[in-house]
Amino acid sequence: MSLFEGPMRPPELLRAGWREWLGFNRAVPGDVLVRLLDTATDLLWRKDLPPGVVDAAVDHPDRNVRSQLAARRHPLTAAQWTRLILAEPGSARRALLAEDAVQTGAELTAEGYERLAGDASALVRAAAARFPALPGALRAALAADPDARVRAVACTGWELLAPSAREALLGDADSGVRAAALLRHHATHPLTRSVFEEQGFGDEAMETCRLERRFAEYLCEHEDAARRRSVARNPHLDPDLVAVLAEDDDDNVRLQVSVRPELTEEQRVAVRANVDPDGIRHTLPWVHALHDDPEAMRRCAASSHLLLRSSAARARRLPPDVVERLARDEDPVVRLFLAESCDDAPASMLLEVWTWWNGSFSFPGRPRSHPNFPRRDLLRYADDPHHRLRQLALDDPDSTAVLVERFSRDPHWEVRRRAAEDPRLSTASAVRLLDDPHEAVRETAVRHGRLPARTLVRLLRDRRTFRDALVNPTIPVAVMRRMAEPAG
Repeated sequence: MSLFEGPMRPPELLRAGWREWLGFNRAVPGDVLVRLLDTATDLLWRKDLPPGVVDAAVDHPDRNVRSQLAARRHPLTAAQWTRLILAEPGSARRALLAEDAVQTGAELTAEGYERLAGDASALVRAAAARFPALPGALRAALAADPDARVRAVACTGWELLAPSAREALLGDADSGVRAAALLRHHATHPLTRSVFEEQGFGDEAMETCRLERRFAEYLCEHEDAARRRSVARNPHLDPDLVAVLAEDDDDNVRLQVSVRPELTEEQRVAVRANVDPDGIRHTLPWVHALHDDPEAMRRCAASSHLLLRSSAARARRLPPDVVERLARDEDPVVRLFLAESCDDAPASMLLEVWTWWNGSFSFPGRPRSHPNFPRRDLLRYADDPHHRLRQLALDDPDSTAVLVERFSRDPHWEVRRRAAEDPRLSTASAVRLLDDPHEAVRETAVRHGRLPARTLVRLLRDRRTFRDALVNPTIPVAVMRRMAEPAG
């Protein structure tokens, strides 16, 4: 049975589907992937694309391909980002790509900075002003740019500007520029209520500016809880005002106070803060900044505050005693974060987390893919009543094809799916699992390398199964090349 010939030749709609999804097969050669860029930009979701393919996407004539590359946050070099941005003929798109580069923490080449800072479009020059690594001479030039929008954005690099440039911005003829300059100026100089109200400042000023004492008192007693929450985040607040907010009637105000870095553990415990154990947790920025400080991590790991412990667990490396403490934490999310982020996570904890977690979009494969995850002495789980442990027996180097066959008939679908992943599975069992009651098992079986060619052709022709069949590793390269051919 031929994939391309015969009375049932694949319709163009199916062939378009092949071109769209073939790129997710890791065996596809680089030159075929480059060809697929013309019709399958979704393959840019792959983070393991060969360098040559990424380079081809940077220089692709279709701007949609280039913009998708930036949107997928691929780790581009300074030279690639520079080419990507400068290749855009439209100023709005150049500015948008430059802002994408800033958000990803990227840098440009010296030529890239110079070209953007000297761009005819004020939008592009404003985007250039946001780059932290912009050379000083160019930053100074943008701070004196003829367009007020550019000068306002140049204020974001306030600390890098010369005193004379700051003074000029504070006295700028444009009110928007003056407001942007004042916002940065008051990071170190007390902000009064009158200036706050006159400039129409909002949350950013309340959270980041050094506040004049009477204005700070006013905000701490404000009837709007949202304003009290904002000022509770302000790092410059006097201790007695922090104490006032620690007794606030609003739960969220107290929560903001409870995670302030300057609090002692005794003070932190005294704040009645309620943390939803099932809520989304983000690493506290100040804890993240201290990840390389062993003593700080010891304090955070020993804290009664769930968010401090969770944030500490996100460190890539931790001292042994801190790892031990966090691995025994009563909160499962703390242990999960340790399993996902820390290279020192212990095998016993990783195994425990595996019994209830099998990976996320942000950390695919963890905890099972963790280097410390158990790899030996797993056959003892072959008859374990817990299906997550039972399937691990196949990871043991001493496991056999007999066990694979046995697990292919296991009562639990996860164990059968694990058997369907195993290259030792027999051809007959791989074909049988194509009709498994559980969809995930069927999808995995479609990708098995021992499927007969005739069966694989049928799966590739079926609109219900072709996506999974396309990642089957046994598709010949010659067939892949033909599948990637454009219509006509």
